[in-house]
Amino acid sequence: MYIDTYRTLQRDFYLSDAIAAARGLLGAILVRDSDCGMTSGRIVETEAYMGREDAACHSYKRELGGKPHRTDVMFGPGGYAYVYLIYGMYNCFNVVANAEDEPEAVLIRAVEPIDGIPLMASRRKTDGPMTAKNIKTLCSGPGKLCAAFGITREHYGADLCGGRLFIARGDAPADGDIAATPRINVSYAGEASLYPYRFIIKNSPYLSVRRTGDRRRPPLPKQ
Repeated sequence: MYIDTYRTLQRDFYLSDAIAAARGLLGAILVRDSDCGMTSGRIVETEAYMGREDAACHSYKRELGGKPHRTDVMFGPGGYAYVYLIYGMYNCFNVVANAEDEPEAVLIRAVEPIDGIPLMASRRKTDGPMTAKNIKTLCSGPGKLCAAFGITREHYGADLCGGRLFIARGDAPADGDIAATPRINVSYAGEASLYPYRFIIKNSPYLSVRRTGDRRRPPLPKQ
């Protein structure tokens, strides 16, 4: 696939709040150019994290200052990479959203692989030929996609508006093809764990979790 770098998302896109950015990133193309080759994929699943008032967000109740903290990049303007480690082994790639001192971010949870599938497979240490089935699971989760794209904590703070890691405009899904559900693995956040801040392209076979809804009615955050 030819990636038109002139369609790279620019700063103004990322200065919206994390909910708008999370929806807007669906269908966009994540690109990483490396010395080993280029990998790209269509974003099919995101999660919004809404800053100081969101108990599931890393910047919850935090103010900038004092000792260096992993969330410091979130306090700058949108359009930079926030990469952190979970379970001591998996990297997660987030896009900083909103204006300076509004510490919000969007977790990229899953992508549909497009370019560089053999390179992705080698990074994931996937043995054997790539079948339709295992291509679907190649980037079906935040840790998987970081491994496949070679995204590490060295990309923390990377400017996504230029350079070798960026997001380009793609074919945006119709509103009717988008679903919102509660976020995944944030049960520690209490009521905030039920906020409908996970956004997916419905019926995509590349999602990290196949469900498109939740029987519980997710409450909206207090205004």
